[in-house]
Amino acid sequence: MKRLRVEPAARRVTVRFNGTVVADSTHALVLHETGLPPVYYLPPRDVRMEYLTPTDHQTRCPYKGLARYWTVRVGDHTAENAAWSYPEPDQPDAQPIAGYLAFYPDRLEVTVA
Repeated sequence: MKRLRVEPAARRVTVRFNGTVVADSTHALVLHETGLPPVYYLPPRDVRMEYLTPTDHQTRCPYKGLARYWTVRVGDHTAENAAWSYPEPDQPDAQPIAGYLAFYPDRLEVTVA
């Protein structure tokens, strides 16, 4: 059985793309999910939304619910569907990440320091 645990990140999380900081937070949450690496979720107030464009892409997780995605654009560089959020998580354990955004670390530079 999969288990979710959400806790405050103990360190600052910074997300860069094409040399530009697109998110920087000392209020991030880290989601631990059985069998997966930890994922950092940042509050929207700490994300420079002018670099994100919503897409029609969606996925569904049986634990976290419906995910919505954003493409990140900085200058001439684009990372399609590189950020996502669960606006209304299905499971109570995932409720703390509602509306927070996460970024694929293989598409953007995600630093935890």
